[in-house]
Amino acid sequence: MNKVKTIFTLQALALCILLIFSGCGGSKEPVTHTKGIYMLLDTSGTYALELKKAQGIINYILGSLNPGDSFAVARIDSGSFSEKDIIQKITFDNRPSVATNQKRVFAEKVDDFIKNVKKSPYTDISGGMLQAVEWLNETNPGKKKILIFSDMDEELAEGHVRDFQIPLENFEVIALNVTKLRADIMDPRMYLDRLNDWRVKVESGGGTWVIINDLERLEPIIGH
Repeated sequence: MNKVKTIFTLQALALCILLIFSGCGGSKEPVTHTKGIYMLLDTSGTYALELKKAQGIINYILGSLNPGDSFAVARIDSGSFSEKDIIQKITFDNRPSVATNQKRVFAEKVDDFIKNVKKSPYTDISGGMLQAVEWLNETNPGKKKILIFSDMDEELAEGHVRDFQIPLENFEVIALNVTKLRADIMDPRMYLDRLNDWRVKVESGGGTWVIINDLERLEPIIGH
């Protein structure tokens, strides 16, 4: 009788171990180490002339992403909460050779856009961020980053409402190449206040706010 009890006890123990190692014994979802990056390009005014710098950043990002990562580039337009402003988007194939070809096509699409870019009269940064959140949530990578290549001076067309909180929990928002406007040089408080307003907007939505004006410092931000 004791032998039977021992056998049942060992079987029960073996079953518990099997459940634990198979993942059936817990409710935790598997951790994904993929990255998702959504980059917004300001195409208004003189900032359209800065897009060659943005192209260099895009090529750098393409070189740093791995198979399974996701990347999208979109323009900041008069009404940027729209699929039509996405220049190119992709989740790279898990096969390295296929992913390499996808990166080449991606770079060609961006190059064609920059060569033929049309300036926008308005800069709907908030709408672009909201579109980025929607796309990255659908793609669902392990890390979500929104890059904004802009002077961060938002100008909205009449009737556009953007005075709301953007849901940015688990998002990192990185402002790149934030050039100073002529008015900023005359009164630096305008520049500082503008960036602080964006920081508050991002952090109130649960996100992390970073500014990078020295484009040599991209690696520790994009690479991790």
